Amino acid sequence: MAANSARVDQHFLQMSVENTGFLLDRLGQDCHPLQFLRELTQNAIEAIKRTGEPGRVIWDVDWNTYELADTRVLKLSVIDTGDGMTGDELEKYINRLSSSVAKQSLTGNYGVGAKIAAATKNPHGVVYLSWKHGEGNMIHLARDASSGQYGLKQFQQADGSYSYHLPVDDDIKPEWIADHGTMVVLFGNSEDDDTMTAPKSAASPSRWIAKYLNSRYFAFPDDVEVRARQGWEFPRSDSDNNVLRKLTGQKEYLEEHMMGGGSVELTNATAHWWILKEENAITSNSGHIESAGHVAALHRNELYEHEVGRAGMSKLQQFGIVFGYRQVVIYVEPNDDESLEVTTNTARTHLSIRNMPLPWAEWAQEFRDLMPGELKEFIDEKGAAAASTDHTHSIRERLKSILSLYRLTRYRPSSAGEFMVDESQTARGGKTGNQQQNVASTRNPGSGQSKSVGGKAGNVYSLFERKNGTPATRVRPDPFPHVAWVQVSDGTRAPGFLEDRAAKYLLDQNSLQINGDFRAFTDMIDHWCLEVGDKKGIRETVESACRNWFEQALVETVIGVQALRNSKEWSTRDIEQALSPEGLTTAVMQRYHINVAVKRELGSKLGKLQAV
Repeated sequence: MAANSARVDQHFLQMSVENTGFLLDRLGQDCHPLQFLRELTQNAIEAIKRTGEPGRVIWDVDWNTYELADTRVLKLSVIDTGDGMTGDELEKYINRLSSSVAKQSLTGNYGVGAKIAAATKNPHGVVYLSWKHGEGNMIHLARDASSGQYGLKQFQQADGSYSYHLPVDDDIKPEWIADHGTMVVLFGNSEDDDTMTAPKSAASPSRWIAKYLNSRYFAFPDDVEVRARQGWEFPRSDSDNNVLRKLTGQKEYLEEHMMGGGSVELTNATAHWWILKEENAITSNSGHIESAGHVAALHRNELYEHEVGRAGMSKLQQFGIVFGYRQVVIYVEPNDDESLEVTTNTARTHLSIRNMPLPWAEWAQEFRDLMPGELKEFIDEKGAAAASTDHTHSIRERLKSILSLYRLTRYRPSSAGEFMVDESQTARGGKTGNQQQNVASTRNPGSGQSKSVGGKAGNVYSLFERKNGTPATRVRPDPFPHVAWVQVSDGTRAPGFLEDRAAKYLLDQNSLQINGDFRAFTDMIDHWCLEVGDKKGIRETVESACRNWFEQALVETVIGVQALRNSKEWSTRDIEQALSPEGLTTAVMQRYHINVAVKRELGSKLGKLQAV
């Protein structure tokens, strides 16, 4: 029963949990493998806060187990100098699901985090040793192998009686603890399980605790010092390698290594951004902190929904950071307003606003629209080497006579638009115009214009299809995406981004980035250089011709797939997959027609070529 059950009406049958073991195991599956580091750290911070004094949180080897056990096995522990717990309090708060010393609330403490994140990962036991008012007690939370249930193990005391908590003396008290504090030891899956060793999924195995906590917290409280053992595999006497590293959170690193930064006010949120210096720290510090470009949500000094590596690069591009993304960090902080009901899921991995996922797409678009000048200049500078290609004009000229085959939409959404149209008829970008339309439309009643309608593909019944719609203006859509070739050699492509992929299309920005290092392109260039001679100036001509026709293939693919949008058989997901890096790569894997076109162009520029 819950701790507050005393006030339940005697005629009311309170719900209980039939199989807590299954419930904990299921909730534990929703947790990040290292989530227990956050939960136990946060509990320690809150315990220190309750003392009203500065304190420490120390992640270290449990040296007692290491030195006193029959086999020298390393067990991970966390020590805090918080207010501690008595034996009875240990039983009450640790052995009850959704029970906490701190006040529980939907936006605060849940009372389940450490239990589901730590206990389920350590079925052999999570041992709590706690001192309060100078007296120490311990409990052993474990999973019973036969029943699958979690609970406290019994101890036999000196007088022969049994208890679920056991008094302990100060011989095993950690040096950090004086009159009050707590130590939690993680025993893993068995007695000989080494819990100091990083789980398989952990980044930076030698510094996994530091890496996770530094990148999980934006900043730790000023009066709380957090440290983690590093180099435990070295002798304790080796003070150069076996050390307790101070953890700082992301804020200190970002401020120390930034060359620019600021904030942008978004709808119900603030986007904080930093431009990092182009220095070795971006790579050399990656073992203990997120040192390169990434995106996350910030809430009460904690970071959620991290997107790092390739996923981070993609998210940054959505925010308009199309170049230089390795040096840009963006944290979006939802307004901490009660009316927004900003909460986390039980596993503390995701945030929600009014029980809905964070509106990343809307925030990204707002950020692009409000792009700070300093950040825009940085992006333009980084993208200068990948400026628009000189192939655009020739591709437009070759395709303009067949653009009608793509059946392009002719309306653009606009709140002030004079037409009300089906959303499937709207176009992205383009210039307003008054040309004849081929889609059904009605005058927007709010525009003061008279009503006029037209049939859709000759279907007279489409006149009655909808009385309302999306406000829109007539446009002459420009179907051609902005194209930039990117490659590692000039810094316009970071290693890992678009690796062995042909291109990436940014739908919201109608931008196409083509990977100049992709082997299908370089192989074609090498092939023709071998045919015509790799002399000075020749390679540049060959490269331009090859890129010209590969670029046209990609541009045509983008335009053609867009024409399928909102078709009955093509969902939004289908379109996204067709225009994904993998889909665009498929589009250029045929060689014959491109090879013929390249041969024809080179023949006109370099003279008659032999058949290939």
